[in-house]
Amino acid sequence: MSDLLTVAVLSDIHYASAAEQARGDDYELKAVSRSALRLLLRIYRRYFWLRYPLRQNHLLDQFLEKVGAVNCVVANGDFSCDSGFVGLSDDAAAGSARECLTKLRNRFGDAFHATFGDHELGKFSFVGARGGMRLASFHRAIELGLKPFWRVELGQYVLIGVASSLIALPVLNSEILAEEKAEWENLRAEQLRKICIAFSELKPGQRVLLFCHDPTALPFLWREEIVRGKLAQVEQTIIGHLHSNLIFWESRILAGMPPIRFLGNSCKKMSTALREARCWKSFHVRLCPSLAGIELLKDGGFLTLELDADAKRPLQIARHRIHR
Repeated sequence: MSDLLTVAVLSDIHYASAAEQARGDDYELKAVSRSALRLLLRIYRRYFWLRYPLRQNHLLDQFLEKVGAVNCVVANGDFSCDSGFVGLSDDAAAGSARECLTKLRNRFGDAFHATFGDHELGKFSFVGARGGMRLASFHRAIELGLKPFWRVELGQYVLIGVASSLIALPVLNSEILAEEKAEWENLRAEQLRKICIAFSELKPGQRVLLFCHDPTALPFLWREEIVRGKLAQVEQTIIGHLHSNLIFWESRILAGMPPIRFLGNSCKKMSTALREARCWKSFHVRLCPSLAGIELLKDGGFLTLELDADAKRPLQIARHRIHR
């Protein structure tokens, strides 16, 4: 009998330090000046997405109590609430990420690995295009021990973690400062170089588990000939970002839609990503939901992956609900 290995995956923890909590759950509404838009956003947040975004810390504690003994843990991005919209260059968001990562590292030690999410680097507010990506956030994430690229071997499995925002930089171009563009491009080139080397060095019997927070990055990986040539060895790509399987299902239905350019930056960015989402199938994409899920369904949770160390049997994936 081959050895069985267990990998736990959690994503979109959105931990909030005291400094982020002090901004109030309506922090995003405060960034919107038009009353009509503010009302629509309030309804969306309250009934569909997440009513109390800064009050979810207890869900991480539930995960730690429930997960049990595992060989490896992967956190797939978004450790803070990014209530300042500029990533970890904001001291309050950095405090959230530090507290969150410390809890996970104290529990799992060297078995813990983490990918970058878009909240680590900064992103425009959902309405109003406030904030954006900041190089200072990237460098602070490095200081907190995050790696834009990592590779771990478990038996015949190769686990690879990537920074999706770097790979998808062409879609996020409007969210970066002009004076920082050249350095972002260099970081992206280095990220793609390391990914291509990792895929080129795969041995015939090895299987890949790819961890990529935002699936917007996948079409750009598909364009890399070395990666595309090894996709048969990718058994599963675990994404986050979408929070709920309802959103994931809708994304697959809308794959191939034309970009919508007249309803603001958020709509343009999402529709541009969906334009090329048909390639997701080649990566065997599976969503790890956020711990909180969405307000409509309260469908949060995490995944466990059971691996046959010799990769002779298919990967077994179980989803575990977290109730709130």
